[in-house]
This record gives sequence, C-alpha cells and structure tokens, in this order.
Amino acid sequence: MTQPPHRLLLVSATIGEGHNATARAVEEAARARWPGCAVTWVDALQVMGSWVPAAFQRIYVTNVESTPWLYDFFYAALWRQRWFADGCRRFVGSWCGRRLRPVLAEHRPDLIVSTYPLGTAGLDWLRGRGELDVPIAAVISDFAPHPFWVYSRIDLHYVMSENGLRAARRAQPRSVHAVSAPPVESRFRPRDKAEARRDCGLPAEGRILLISCGSLGFGSVERAADAALRTEIDRVVVLCGHNEALLRRLRDRAGQDPRLVPLSWVRNVPAYTAAADVVVTNAGGATALEALACARPVLMVEPIAGHGRANAELMADAGLAELCEDADALARVLDRLLTDPDELHAVEQRVHEHLRVTGRFADQVAELADLRPPPRPRRLRGQDAFFVHAATPEVPQRTGAVLTLSDPDRVMTTADWIDHLGALITSRAPRLPMLHHRLSGGRWIPVREISVPEHLGHHELSGAPGERERVEREFFTAPLRADRPPWALKVLREPGSAQVVLLVSMHHALGDGLVMTATLLRLLSDDPQEEPPPAAPELSGARRALVVLRGLLGLAAANALPAAGPARRSTSARRYAWVELPTEQVRRTAAAHRVSRTALLLAVLAEALHLVDENDTTQRSLRAMVPRGTGGGTSWFGNHAAGIAVDLPLGPMAPRRRLSEIAARLDRAQRGGMPVAAAAVVGALGALPAPLHARAVRSMYRGRFFQAIVSVMPGRAEPPRIAGARLHTVHPVLPLAAGVGLALGVIHWSEHTGVGITTDPGSFPDVAEFADRFRQAFAALGDPAPVGVGS
Repeated sequence: MTQPPHRLLLVSATIGEGHNATARAVEEAARARWPGCAVTWVDALQVMGSWVPAAFQRIYVTNVESTPWLYDFFYAALWRQRWFADGCRRFVGSWCGRRLRPVLAEHRPDLIVSTYPLGTAGLDWLRGRGELDVPIAAVISDFAPHPFWVYSRIDLHYVMSENGLRAARRAQPRSVHAVSAPPVESRFRPRDKAEARRDCGLPAEGRILLISCGSLGFGSVERAADAALRTEIDRVVVLCGHNEALLRRLRDRAGQDPRLVPLSWVRNVPAYTAAADVVVTNAGGATALEALACARPVLMVEPIAGHGRANAELMADAGLAELCEDADALARVLDRLLTDPDELHAVEQRVHEHLRVTGRFADQVAELADLRPPPRPRRLRGQDAFFVHAATPEVPQRTGAVLTLSDPDRVMTTADWIDHLGALITSRAPRLPMLHHRLSGGRWIPVREISVPEHLGHHELSGAPGERERVEREFFTAPLRADRPPWALKVLREPGSAQVVLLVSMHHALGDGLVMTATLLRLLSDDPQEEPPPAAPELSGARRALVVLRGLLGLAAANALPAAGPARRSTSARRYAWVELPTEQVRRTAAAHRVSRTALLLAVLAEALHLVDENDTTQRSLRAMVPRGTGGGTSWFGNHAAGIAVDLPLGPMAPRRRLSEIAARLDRAQRGGMPVAAAAVVGALGALPAPLHARAVRSMYRGRFFQAIVSVMPGRAEPPRIAGARLHTVHPVLPLAAGVGLALGVIHWSEHTGVGITTDPGSFPDVAEFADRFRQAFAALGDPAPVGVGS
C-alpha cells in the first residue's frame, strides 16, 4: 500500500439522505484506516447555488409523485440519445466544476470521493481541463448506473453488482469500474434478530416487516402497508422519514390495526433493519443497500419512475431482490415467504453469499490509497510539433542510436537479453514520460500499459556479408506505429559472441539527442542516474530579449543569401555508416588548436566533403544546421535545442586554416544569440493553427536553407553497464530534412567518440566512401602536443 492520503474531500448532496449516507460510510472507513487523514465534506448542490438544493428537491419530488411519465421520459432519453446525455453532462459538469474550483483550492485534497452524480460531473469537467491531478473515485449508491453517474475521466467507479458493471460500461465505455460491498456504515451488519428487536422495543416472536422508502417517504408506502396487513404478518413497521403527512395518515390507520407501527425520523435504523424478516422499499438506493448489508431479503414494490425501476430490475436480475409490480403482488410474495421458512432462509443465504463475495466496504475504501490518476494528455510544445509537421513519407523524423555492448566474461543468450530488457521496459518505461505517450491530434496521449512485444524485437546474425547493414537499414527506415508510443528497440547478436548491439529508434518529437540518451540510460542501465539532461544556463528577461533581437537580425542576414545550391529531391532510401574516433585524441586535438570539439568535428566534416569531391570547383561552401542548447531548462521529455546555421568552406584550403575559419564562424553564431533566437521563432510558430504551422515548418526546414545537419553531444565519461555488459560505444542516428542528403550525429562516449552518418543516396555520394574520407580528414588535422583543454 502506498502513502495514505492526508486530505480527503467528500462530494455529496442533500437530496434525500442516500448520498449523504454513502458519504458517511466512506468517512467512517477513511477515519478507521487513515487516522491522520483530514476529512472535508462539500454539498455539490449547495456549491452550485444557495437556491439549488431546495429547487432540485422540489423538482425531484414533483416528478416522482406527480409527473412520473416526465421523469421516465428524461431517464430514457439519457440512454437512447447519446447527444442528449453528453450535452446534459457537459452543462452540469461546467456548472458544478466552476463552482468547485475555490473549494478545491482551499482544501487542496490528495484524494476525492464523490457520492453524488452531479458532483462527479463537475470533477470530470475539471479533470478534462487539466485542473485536477489527484485521484478521484465515485461510489455509485444505486444498483443501476446511468449516464449521469459514469464518467471517463474518473479514476474508479464502485458499482454494486456484476450486472451493474455491464450497465456502467454501456453508459460510458471508457470508464473504469469495480464491484463494491454495500457502501453503508458498519452499524449495518448481520446480527441476531431477537437482540435487534429488543433494541427497538419490538416483540421477539412473530414475523416483522419493515417498509422504508427513504428519508422523503414518497411512493406507494400506504398501499404497501395495506397489502402487508392483509397477510398473516405480526408487525408492519413503517419508517416515514421526514414525511409528516404520511406519518399522520398512518397513525390514523394504526388506530384501526395495532399491527401497524408508523415511525417518524429514527436514528437507530440499523436495529430496525436487522429486526425485520423482510424489508420493502421502492427505489433501490440506500435503504436497499442497508438491508443487504444486514442480510435481509428485499422486496421492491411499485418502483418509482426512472432510476427506481432500473434499480429494481437490476437487483431482481442479480437475485438480490424480488420485484412486485403492485400491492397485490406484494401480498402474494409476503404470503409465500412468511409461510415457507425454507424459502425465506434461501433468500437470506443468497444475500450472505453476495456479502461474502464483495467483501468489506472499509477494505475497498482503503484500496483508494493506491489509486493513481492517469497522466494527463498534454499539448505538443511548438519545438516538438515542429518535427511532427516536418515529417513526410520521404523524410520521416526519426532519431535513434546504435549501442554496442560487450562482456567477455559471460555470454547471455538472446532469450536472456529479451527477458532482461522486457522486464526493464515493464518496470521502468511507465515512469519515463518519453516512453509512455503516443501522438494523436496535436497532443501527447498517455498510455497506461506498455506492451513489450510492440516495442522490443531481436535478430540473430548469421554472419552473411552485408546482413547487419541490411537489418540496421530496415530497422531505421521502418515506420513507427501511431497507435502506440513511437519508439522501438531491437537486439542484434551473433550466437556465442560476447558483443551485443542494441538498435533504438524514436520519433524526433519525443525529444532531442540529449533527452533520448538520458532516457535510454534510465531505462536500460543497471544503475540508472536520476539527474535530468544538462541544460544551458538561463538568461534574465532583459538579457534574453536583447540576445533574441540580436539573434533574429543574424538569422535574417544568414538566410538572405542561403548557401544551399539547387534544390534536391528527397527519396525514402537511407544509407548509414558508423565511425569511431578516440575520445582522448579528439579532446587533445581540439585543445591544441584552442577550439571546441564541435568546431573540430565540423572542420573534419568540411575536409571530408572536400576530399570526396576535390575536382568540384563550383560549390565553395556548405551550410550546416547545428543544434545548440538554448537555456530552456531541463526535462526528460521534448526538444530543448535550436539549430544555428554555420557555413563550412569546401574549397582548396589547408586543414588547419579551414578549422580556424569554421571555429570563428561557429563562435560568432553562438555569441550572436542565434540559438535563443531560433528557439523563439520555433516557439512562436507553435502558436499558429496546425495547418499554418505545418506549412511554415515545411517551407523553412528544407535544403533551400541548409545542406547538412550536424549534432555534437557530450555523452558520458564513465560508461554504464546493461545486464552486466559494458556499454562502450554509442553511435547517434539523425533524421534528414527535405532536400538535405547528409546528417551527422556525434557523441563523446568514454574512450570512444561515436559518429553516426545518415545519407539519402539519391542526393549524396557513397556513404562508405564518405566514412573513409571522414577518418582521413581527422588524421589530416594531426595530433599536436596538448596545450590546453577543449570545450
């Protein structure tokens, strides 16, 4: 069991006493199980307006007593016309929900239990607007849940029987339910009849009938009493509640027949219920539940309109009550039960069995401490929606990685790896936001359960030439399903080999490279780190405004004369290559030239491009889009980097001069505020309507404005272990953009700097040749003696 709640809010209403009686049962159980919990009540009708309780009660009584056909019509319309039910629920939910806001702000509950349907509607409305992230339960104290009772955003509904479950699912298919014991106070329990009769001043011998039709005492109470008096009954006890007119009429009738015992409002209802042989009622609400809790047979006579008849029919269908359509039918059933002790005992045993199966209500209230609300849907941030709109069948926006592990001391089978990784996905993925949301209509929709087979696959390598390259290409180009969180993991290995390769693919909207790497480590590492991905320092408001303005001017100037050549047509084909460089050599080389490692690797890229096409004298530069941090804080979810444009010189040039020129251009772009300005532009675009946003993204994120994507990430100095195996190399996999044929992902990982190269063969030369030239270009920059530390 998790931490018990500290503040419980009960949402009930005084319209009769049934809803309050259920709330008292919840409070009693809560105080017994959570002694330190503060319990607060709110009357939903009173919250909706001071005039509402009296008005709603008058309407209810009038409908039941004077215009039952109107109440039947309304109740039937809720079931038959979905639009009518939805409209009513939205109207009432908005009304009640708005009025509940200050109550919730004042009491700050960490658990809410509603026993009144209009209150539940208000809570559902608030949850739908993202204003309630505490657990919410509803206790349906009627046997027949109807569309006003059941809501999709409530975390749990307690219903009274198995056939009540079916009715609740019909009312709202997306709602969550469980069968509850009768939600009544512990005073209502099976006990010895003779003892109960002594408490009530009733004779210990003879047959006693209790008639109780709720605190309002309306319906066919007098006809039921007359029918009972026509039988050989010894006492007919009638609880008139607050109906003084009914009490006066029955007292007059009692002067003629002393077997009739009419009573006003009584406090010892549990004793009167336990003292009876049979309980008669007409609505199936709290009175019927109290009778069942006392293990007494229930007869439903001339059920009131609407929900009363529905309750009676479901109770009869469940074998927990017998339906009597009129007073004559009631008299016949009473004659049968009271003259046949065996049949009466059989009915009592059915009720006892129901109580045994459902358990104790107090235990079910205690289980609410484990209730957790589902994560709320969240609107895509502009930075994340950018990659949704940029994606096309030719240029899907999927990012990923190739993880290489080895453990020469022990060899796990593929089945062992699948079992281990599957267990990690089951236990950890639900706690990682990046892994349990799916895309739908511009929103992230939370997924309650992660299906391991939908996300984890494997392939046994046979050693055939080109097999691994083919499997990797198929994995990274395969579409990610839209009906589940958009990520996938695949295990590659050769039988008996100590080396294991993990392929990871994710939709770019889930996050940038840093977020993806941090999430993977939390998912897979034997000792996951809890620190979120690093972020650049935040800027003050005035400083940020100045930097954004300067960056916007720089972006305008950079895009005025784009370095891109003629537009290239994208294809869906992809080729991949992996390069490893010694991390220490990368660090020492960058330090020796007094440049950052990002500048060094951009220069290596430019040199490699020059080596690939030395005879081309027409293209003198190439514009690379380089993602950089923007000071946007830390997160386990989403994109928090923005691209800056850096023009790389390609013509004949000494490698060190090329490096110096690129380092200066990169420094100017960063100091000029381009990353922050680019992030501001992307965020502003996110405020546009989706069609305009998509159009803007596709017009700017293309080869007309840049020709390569280069991302350099810090990685980790100490490699983690996964299932005991050392994760010694990571190669990032970057997506392309429309008309952009080259992407380079780099991560510094322990002793190895992993470089992942993605190309579109329709617009870029052979990727294997380019990988060779990349290695040559790195060597060409030399490894002079270290003179400082690179950044």
